[in-house]
Amino acid sequence: MDKNSNSYTFIFSGILVVVVGAALAFAAESLKPFQKENIRMEKMQNILASVNIQVEASEAKENFDKYIVEQILLDNKGDLAEGTEVTAFDIDVVKQFKGVDAENRLYPLFVFEDGGKRKYIVPMAGNGLWGPIWGYVAFEGDMNTVFGSTFDHKTETPGLGAEIKEGWFQERFIGKTIFDEGGQYVSVEVVKGGTADQNDPHAVDGISGGTITSKGVSEMMERTLNVYVPYFKANRQ
Repeated sequence: MDKNSNSYTFIFSGILVVVVGAALAFAAESLKPFQKENIRMEKMQNILASVNIQVEASEAKENFDKYIVEQILLDNKGDLAEGTEVTAFDIDVVKQFKGVDAENRLYPLFVFEDGGKRKYIVPMAGNGLWGPIWGYVAFEGDMNTVFGSTFDHKTETPGLGAEIKEGWFQERFIGKTIFDEGGQYVSVEVVKGGTADQNDPHAVDGISGGTITSKGVSEMMERTLNVYVPYFKANRQ
């Protein structure tokens, strides 16, 4: 075949595309198990981070198995989910929030224990300014007082909404409560930056310039925790 002909060029290009495409597909398929494992380890790290345990990925499973003594799965009414084979850890709350009707969503609850004291960790997902946001909020044994939290995002603006993943913002939730003195659920509201009453047990300052993302965190908490209220009220210490 004439190597200078158009037909040779087209055939050669076609073969090259097929070979490179097959190689990329093989590489992607081969790496999937490692990618899934990395996602699992990161999830364990984030759950533990909500109770102030910071570990490397290589230590995540060991510490998760050590401290997470129970995994609970609730339905959209706050009752124990029946007839499902998935575990709380299997639930991707972001995918549930984006792709599952509210009445069919499942809600995980992780029970942490250290030295005989328990914490209850709630995963959640919502909307920021540019995309999904998510997080984990840990409660004391009273299932009312926030012990710690972690929040994250995919596409929020650096220096503004992206600040929800910073420690100084997450620390504002520590010690806040989601039930009022009468036992009514009120959640924790994220208000406009600089306007929160520091003595208000149900409010924290939002991020200056990140109002929409701050409101997204507030809405995410109020909506998600509302599902857990029946379980919390029945099991509060």
